[in-house]
Parts: sequence; C-alpha cells; structure tokens
Amino acid sequence: MAPRIRLRRVGRKKVPLYRIVIADQESPRDGRFIEVIGTYDPKGETIADKVHVDAEKARLWISRGALPSDTVQSLLKQAGVFQPATA
Repeated sequence: MAPRIRLRRVGRKKVPLYRIVIADQESPRDGRFIEVIGTYDPKGETIADKVHVDAEKARLWISRGALPSDTVQSLLKQAGVFQPATA
C-alpha cells in the first residue's frame, strides 16, 4: 500500500492550520501518520507565509512512491518542490 502526502487539520475553529504529512492511504484525515514534512496556513499573506515544507523530505518520499493529494501537489508546485514528470 503506497503512502500518501496529504493535509492534516490541526487548527482550531475558524482558524485553519494544516500539517503536510505522510500517511497510509487508508488512515483517517486527522488520524495516524508516518511523518510531518511541513505546514500550510491558508490565511497567510504570501506563498512564503502560507507553505513551509522540507523540500528534501518531500522529494525523498516522492522518490519512494508516495503520491501527493491534488491539493498538496498544487502547494508543492507553488513552493517549487514538485515538478510533474513530462512525457
């Protein structure tokens, strides 16, 4: 079973904050995870304020076969970490 790179909500009510985590595909959204590789604050002013990610860990997990969710994939693109493979 391939791990996924996805968001895990940790913010309180009306103040969203997410951690970018590596989790098994069948784990619940806010359930068990393997490793935290970054954070996402949707209320940040700039992209640098919004997304903080450890690029080396993200690339390592992608090379191991972890699939990012659609949202995380777009966040990693904005942060300059993920470049989709071109055929």
